[in-house]
Amino acid sequence: MSAPLRLDLDGDALVANWRWLGARVPDAACGAAIKANGYGLGAAAVMWRLADAGCRDFFVATWAEAERLGPLPEGVTLSVLHGVRAEDMGVALAHPARPVLNSVDQVRRWREAGGGACDVMVDTGMNRLGISAAEATSGLLDGLAIETVLSHLACADDPNHPLNARQLADFAALAGRVGARRRSLANSAGILLGADYGFDLVRPGIALYGGVAGPGGESVTPVVRPMAQILQMRDVPEGQDVGYGATWAAGRPTRAAILNVGYADGFLRALGASGFGRLGDAILPVIGRVSMDLLTLDATGAPDAREGDWVALDFDLPRVSQASGLSQYELLTGLGSRFERRWC
Repeated sequence: MSAPLRLDLDGDALVANWRWLGARVPDAACGAAIKANGYGLGAAAVMWRLADAGCRDFFVATWAEAERLGPLPEGVTLSVLHGVRAEDMGVALAHPARPVLNSVDQVRRWREAGGGACDVMVDTGMNRLGISAAEATSGLLDGLAIETVLSHLACADDPNHPLNARQLADFAALAGRVGARRRSLANSAGILLGADYGFDLVRPGIALYGGVAGPGGESVTPVVRPMAQILQMRDVPEGQDVGYGATWAAGRPTRAAILNVGYADGFLRALGASGFGRLGDAILPVIGRVSMDLLTLDATGAPDAREGDWVALDFDLPRVSQASGLSQYELLTGLGSRFERRWC
């Protein structure tokens, strides 16, 4: 059964963004973060498209996400960023993915179970996940088969923040002191800070999917276009109200289009004042409140609009982020499961 709302996903744009990010750090391999179901786009579909383009390093958050990917493409490696809880050990020992060990307990758990190749996260100032630099160089990691030692930048989207340079220096100081084949520090925003942050491997996320991660990142191409179908066209006489709370009244006779999308799908109530759709060349502003499942647009400027037409919803990530007060990450991952995801 077809859905009355869909996401048109541009596979060529996804690959172009990955290549553009990789070109910013030419001496590093460019991986891809596909956690949170590929930032809402579909992790397996993203993985296979990027793997076909040459990406070899992928990152998810949990073992459940790793299992949902199914078989990995040949030559691809997968890392699980949240490491291994005791509850994960059965899956982790049997799965080809590597855990990113984040705590002393995780290191000991993996070693005592005879675990194989792994990655290690070292905290350099974010105070989120990771062992300390002192723990990393204390002998704690001796005997582990460490593929990649990672850290994570806290403020990379602000190029002038002093913590960036401190984290870079602290991470660089681990060279030769942790027995890992590769080093990885930069996310999307970190890539934009310059080649010094590239080390051996970068792991972009938001910018792959069309998000602007920081100054200089405006060259990425949008990947996601939400589309919703018109359920009904109706005429609203001058002076009559539209939607819950009667917050909008027609100042003139208005042709209204009712769309099958709402805040349950990620089109937020905060966008009621500034959101719009496009039908051909016509812009259709939102009128009235955004409902859970329905949205009303002023289609007076689109006289040929008909029931069953598909309307493209505005989803310029930086603009919608500013209008809604939500981050670009929240906007992407908040796109609901009722959208049919279609790659083109």
